[in-house]
Amino acid sequence: MARTSGDIELKAHEADEASTRPKARLDLFKFVPFRLNRLAAEVSSALSVEYQERHGLDIPAWRVIATLGFRNDACSAQYIAQCTRTHKSTISRAVTTLLGEDMIERVENEADRREFRLQLTKKGRALYEELFPQLLRREDEILACLSAQERKQLSALLGKIEDSLDLIQTSKEADAKQAY
Repeated sequence: MARTSGDIELKAHEADEASTRPKARLDLFKFVPFRLNRLAAEVSSALSVEYQERHGLDIPAWRVIATLGFRNDACSAQYIAQCTRTHKSTISRAVTTLLGEDMIERVENEADRREFRLQLTKKGRALYEELFPQLLRREDEILACLSAQERKQLSALLGKIEDSLDLIQTSKEADAKQAY
């Protein structure tokens, strides 16, 4: 389709107007991804006091223990990395540390003898059993600004976002889909 001089003049006029208008700026404090990231970092930091100061665990080590703690069976480091959305090298370092501290152990994967899975040792299980009630109390403190109804709404809304991003939301679902 050939351009007319009117088309060219209109484009030039629009370009002039666009250059004189102030450019829109992204307000990070209204940008949902920024807000979610900030909240996640702050909540993670608040919870880490429970296991970092008292037990010397960093956030990745706690993520390994927490993932193994809520499962009924052993799982791979890859499962933990994908489940927690933590880089595999970070999980690998945490696994190495926890193996050295006798918090976790490797068990042979019966389905694939080349692969090892991870599970908590008695020492690791005892730490998990000690920590999770403290972390649940801390979660309650963080969410105390919300009513019971608002907590349900927040959970439902987070679930909707997770669902829209096709994130697996339960270990049962992950096991059924063999997603991790």
